[in-house]
Amino acid sequence: MSLLTAAKAQSPVLGYTPDFVSAAMAPYINDIHRKGVRVISNAGGINPLACAAALQEVAKKADVDLKIAVVAGDDLMSEKENLKGAGITDLESGKQFPENIHSMNVYLGARPISRALDLGADIVVTGRCVDSGIVLGPLIHSFGWNRDEFDLLAAGSLAGHLIECGAQCTGGIFTDWHAVPDWHNIGFPIVECSSEGDFILSKPPDTGGLISFGTVAEQLVYELGNPQRYLLPDVTCDFSEVSITEIPGFDGGAVKVHGAKGSPPSMFYKVNATYLDGFRATAVCPVAGPKAVQKGKRTAESILQRTRLIFSQLGYEDYSAVNIQVLGSEDTYGPHARRSIDGQGPREAVIWLAVHHKQKEAVEIFSREIASAGTGMAPGLTGVVEGRPRVSPVLKPFFFYYPKSNVQINLFLNGQHVETFEEDLTFTTDEVVSVDPPKISSELKDLPSGPHSYRLEDLAYTRSGDKGNSANIGVIARHPLYYPYLKKTLTAQALEDYFQHLLEREKHEELVTRYELPGIHGLNFVLKNSLGGGGIASLRSDPQGKALGQMLLDFQIKNVPDLKSLIE
Repeated sequence: MSLLTAAKAQSPVLGYTPDFVSAAMAPYINDIHRKGVRVISNAGGINPLACAAALQEVAKKADVDLKIAVVAGDDLMSEKENLKGAGITDLESGKQFPENIHSMNVYLGARPISRALDLGADIVVTGRCVDSGIVLGPLIHSFGWNRDEFDLLAAGSLAGHLIECGAQCTGGIFTDWHAVPDWHNIGFPIVECSSEGDFILSKPPDTGGLISFGTVAEQLVYELGNPQRYLLPDVTCDFSEVSITEIPGFDGGAVKVHGAKGSPPSMFYKVNATYLDGFRATAVCPVAGPKAVQKGKRTAESILQRTRLIFSQLGYEDYSAVNIQVLGSEDTYGPHARRSIDGQGPREAVIWLAVHHKQKEAVEIFSREIASAGTGMAPGLTGVVEGRPRVSPVLKPFFFYYPKSNVQINLFLNGQHVETFEEDLTFTTDEVVSVDPPKISSELKDLPSGPHSYRLEDLAYTRSGDKGNSANIGVIARHPLYYPYLKKTLTAQALEDYFQHLLEREKHEELVTRYELPGIHGLNFVLKNSLGGGGIASLRSDPQGKALGQMLLDFQIKNVPDLKSLIE
């Protein structure tokens, strides 16, 4: 959203996702009209009215008549001055409301989308909304689900959550990636929902990919916090007892999903704001030859030393933050890195050197001085990927809650304002954060032990993702009999110890929280302050925690019986 805000600042007709119009809609607009397909998308970004206008031009050129609706009202930038003195603090860090806010958007829910469909819209374009709302909206419209039918709303939200990342539930980024066929033609998911809330998840025939218990269970835990209190604008969901059952006979696989529970949502929306906090640049440089890792580290350190010398001569402050990684040396694994037997390490590696500074001019000096590495430092540096590093602003996230009653949602149809949508707060609660600790089962002290050890990958699937500066790692047992041993071994403290090199402790607090999902024999771990700021604010090579689940696959489950024989 912050990048789209910058685009709109350049031109009033920008600020939406142009590929949605040019690639996803324009080539198929005649088929969409002829078959009566209704389309819902949050591609409107920061400028949904401009997105709708561009779609209207596409429809006009194709000589088709389509009713295009817009859901607007998520942008709170007009309230910036009022919010500065309101005592608002960030949900994660507790920091005060920033002075230099760059973007500020409410996560809207599904009911405005449903209402736009009620008004006859063929296409609904929204700005910022929860991803699952794009699915829940048409389900509310089709089945007439009421605001207090919370189990049904949770089920519809679960359907949206599972398919919101496209091919990620049809085999994309699956732990068993080697079992997934035809990535080049991977099928996207289809959900067939009933009015009772159960649904079947499948994909088109004759497409690549795979749908199985594992692929869908992984997506269930993706970017999840507390599975017993998954907060959405329309419902608070409990996914902890959800079951996923494979259905035979489907080309490429299919599963039935049920068991979502719901309770009232809060009377607040969550707001995602961003603020400007200096500038950054990242140099990526391949280096080859003997002792490539050592050459890479010394090169990066020398560049920093050189530029700091220039800073001191010009009166600039030091860098706000730096990050040196030598990719290929397993730096990201910290103490778990595997070192070569001969001590020489790989003969090719990649320098990842990222810096942050409050002044743009200082980062420009860094970008310029990278060139000295190629002529005055280690041999074997083959170049700088994409040339001189690009200097870009650092936009950090800031999350807070905002009363739903203060948000005005407007619906437009073919460019004309048709309705101001009123959010019904009858079935809401003023509670937004659970004060109860996660429900934890017994410690399973009486489990049989044994002489065997297993890598976690032998017993479980994993999937990781991000929420701001926190990451989550979901772990799902490959068989129910493995689950007790995972629960016993994979404690919150065990995960904190394993990832201590990535966690940043700002105060005395628990950095890792574990939640249980017995319905899928899963565990979900939330790692606070684990991403170096997260998103584009992070200087790390993995700013969204995408590899954390993969890194955990080598974790050792020790002193257990022959678990494989238990299921044979």
